[in-house]
Amino acid sequence: MKTISDGFSLMAACFACWLAFCPLFVGSSVAAEVPNTTVQTPHVKAELIAYAPQGVAAGRTVWLGLSLTHIPGWHTYWKNPGDSGIPTTFSWQLPKGLSAGEIDWPAPEHLPLGPLLNYGYKDTVLLPVRLNISNESGSGELDVKLRADWLVCEVQCIPESGDFHIKLQRGQVLTQHAQRFTQAFAQRPRVLPSVTAQASVKGTLLEVQINGLPSVLQGKPWRYFAAQAGVIDHGARIESIWRDGQLALRVPLAAQRSESPAILEGVITLAEPPTALQIQMPLQGGWPRDIPSAGPALKAADSSADSSLPTSTVSLALAVVLAFFGGLLLNLMPCVFPVLSLKIIGFAQHAQNPRARIAGGLAYTAGVILTFSALAMLLLLFRSAGAVLGWGFQLQSPVFVSSLAILFVLIGLNLAGVFEIGNFLPSGVAGFRARRPLVDDALTGVLAVLVASPCTAPFMGVGLGAALTMPPLSAMAVFVFLAIGMAAPYLAATLWPGLGRLLPKPGRWMVQFKVWMALPMFATALWLMWVLAQQLGVLSAAPTPSSRWQAWSQAAMTKAAGRPILVDFTAAWCVTCQYNKRTTLADSALLAELDSKGMVFLRADWTARDENITQALEQLGRGGVPVYAVYAPGATTPVLLPEILSVADVRAAVSSFPTSAFPTSAGK
Repeated sequence: MKTISDGFSLMAACFACWLAFCPLFVGSSVAAEVPNTTVQTPHVKAELIAYAPQGVAAGRTVWLGLSLTHIPGWHTYWKNPGDSGIPTTFSWQLPKGLSAGEIDWPAPEHLPLGPLLNYGYKDTVLLPVRLNISNESGSGELDVKLRADWLVCEVQCIPESGDFHIKLQRGQVLTQHAQRFTQAFAQRPRVLPSVTAQASVKGTLLEVQINGLPSVLQGKPWRYFAAQAGVIDHGARIESIWRDGQLALRVPLAAQRSESPAILEGVITLAEPPTALQIQMPLQGGWPRDIPSAGPALKAADSSADSSLPTSTVSLALAVVLAFFGGLLLNLMPCVFPVLSLKIIGFAQHAQNPRARIAGGLAYTAGVILTFSALAMLLLLFRSAGAVLGWGFQLQSPVFVSSLAILFVLIGLNLAGVFEIGNFLPSGVAGFRARRPLVDDALTGVLAVLVASPCTAPFMGVGLGAALTMPPLSAMAVFVFLAIGMAAPYLAATLWPGLGRLLPKPGRWMVQFKVWMALPMFATALWLMWVLAQQLGVLSAAPTPSSRWQAWSQAAMTKAAGRPILVDFTAAWCVTCQYNKRTTLADSALLAELDSKGMVFLRADWTARDENITQALEQLGRGGVPVYAVYAPGATTPVLLPEILSVADVRAAVSSFPTSAFPTSAGK
């Protein structure tokens, strides 16, 4: 592979030769450029061919096609490559009056590898493109050039390309490759007017219903190909059900779905008789409102719950349980407990009147639930007004970050005792007692929530984060259970007076606890200020390395000299790379063992073309990824592991190193 510098050197040499010999050719004609319709790489024979059964003329059907013949075991990709890979792309250079359409993709086939599934082509495939010729194209020859790029994979994946040049004679009938184009057209998905389809989302599944299939095609095992990336879990099992002539497919959605098309496109194929149909499905009921989980601000603030639990994966059942216990723990906050203790004293006065005591407890609970529900509706209103992307997205706004930092500082100051929120409320509200006891009890619940609003931050992180990932009704359920959890101790004490004696007594511990609760608030505010400084350019936003893998570079290799090194040459479009990442390179026991030996983990990401990584691969004698290189401490020549990586392969390579080679103190 020529480097960029080699290319410039070659261009300079050619230009010098042209200057030297140009005078000899003044007045003479320059030889015409020879068309090049075929490119041969080590893995693919690519040929640009034409088909014009009615002749090359304006208004006539003219096709160009790139034929890709793969060597055995290798493949290229469809327009949606699936779990990995990239599709073949065309870049045309056309004379005036000509335009090229999109690739008329033939139906793909499944290319499975372990838990992954890709869509693509093996053996020989022709990718046709319709060429449109207008009356403005002039006369004579039509000079057409094409730059094609494709990714070819077996175990390794190698980006390849070709430059093609073909001359079309106006009026010429081109039928030399008629059979090849006819076969390609037979392989493309058809549209049957009788076939209709629709889809809907049911939890984590996309339910597809297809009607109108001819009777000869019913009851057979169809395969499904999603035409749009970022929607389904390609490698998951698709359940196929036939019922009264209707084909129902239950397709698992991608756990990290990135696209929400209103109309889904797909292809279904049948092996016998060979059939490929194109389907378009309007999505009934729309997509769920997927909101990113709560960001670090809320997670840092939630010191009372397990912050390692990602809210985006919390089910509704688990979310309401967490919300209930979050609301329950809220009663331990100093700003809430005095209200609760006063109400316990109040209902004790009705000890001889159980009906009044229970009614007061229910009224207080209703006030808490209604206030939390109002808060939930306010949050949902902000979501519908634009703040619908969750905390993570909002943190991209300097205005929001600065406002949030100020809020957390105020919360921390309140918890530290600098000021009390209740002091800013009108005294008439704080001391209000209605003449009707039930109204008084309900307003006390409202007051408890209003006064507790700053105190909810340390305890509502998981519940709020989960609510922001859910549809409105589910989010409301989370807030209602937060409210029920907060009201539960008082309600229980009204129902069972003996429980009131079990509640902790107010004392100095509440002041100390309150001060300690200010620390996560201040920590979150500092983090937000750091984010704001990067957004405003005060600090440079350097990438944050992960706990184990570091970005590969020659400087990183030099720095790690004297320690064992594992280099993962990878790319996002490499199917084998993704398989190995999800299996061997995610094995916790193996990683712990390598950590104990002081292994340095470097990842060379070749997703985008990187000349330094290309040169490193060439030095290792490889032309594509994946490549796994293990260096013994101080060694310059690595042990290259198989492309399909296994735990045993890595352990065998490391165990081959002498024990004395490892540093005596392994650590990161």
